[in-house]
Amino acid sequence: MFSSLALRLRSRRGFTLIELVVTVLLLTILAAIALPAYLEHQKKGKDSDAESNARNLVSRVELCYATEENYTNCDTNEELGADTNLPYGTAPGQVSVVSATTSTFKVTAISKAQSDGSNHTYTIDHGVSGVNDRTCTAGSTNKKGGCRSGVW
Repeated sequence: MFSSLALRLRSRRGFTLIELVVTVLLLTILAAIALPAYLEHQKKGKDSDAESNARNLVSRVELCYATEENYTNCDTNEELGADTNLPYGTAPGQVSVVSATTSTFKVTAISKAQSDGSNHTYTIDHGVSGVNDRTCTAGSTNKKGGCRSGVW
């Protein structure tokens, strides 16, 4: 019985060094392909968050205008109400009403900082005609993400 067990243990073999090197090489190649795609999706996600914040603040300003009938009374976080649940301000990851007149307003949202330190700025300009013009400005070093041609 012991001789058959000893024979079985000697006949087992593990992976060779070449097999391990090939496996590690294949995993490295797959990671090199997947990582840039993941980072691009991460940038687009941060940009989508800024776009959503800008649209939500426009809705909130329009709701304020329905009762105030003047956009200048709807250009601060306090006037819009504390329940907006939007990150209000001018820092990356925040949204704000940049300018407001009696019949027009402009909302700007800045995307959260990207891995290269740049971010995109998304603007909704509500004109006198009631049409919203949406534009974006790409960061100086980051031309990828959700802002490519200046509109969104």
